[in-house]
Amino acid sequence: MATSIRLDKETEKRLDALARTTGRTKAWYLRLLITEHLDDLEDYYLAAHTAERVRQGKEHVYSLEEVEQELGLEG
Repeated sequence: MATSIRLDKETEKRLDALARTTGRTKAWYLRLLITEHLDDLEDYYLAAHTAERVRQGKEHVYSLEEVEQELGLEG
């Protein structure tokens, strides 16, 4: 799937220099950046979304006691 992005001039210069120095393509580095960091972005933004739902009262929150009771771990 072809995708295009706009980069600021400084980022483009850095990416050009890295690609030129290492003999790899800019596309190779962009794919690496995305695949290596997509999990982190998903974790962060999905957690922020869930936290907002908790603040709005749209997400149920369980206490430690409720979890222990449900799992049969109450001590």
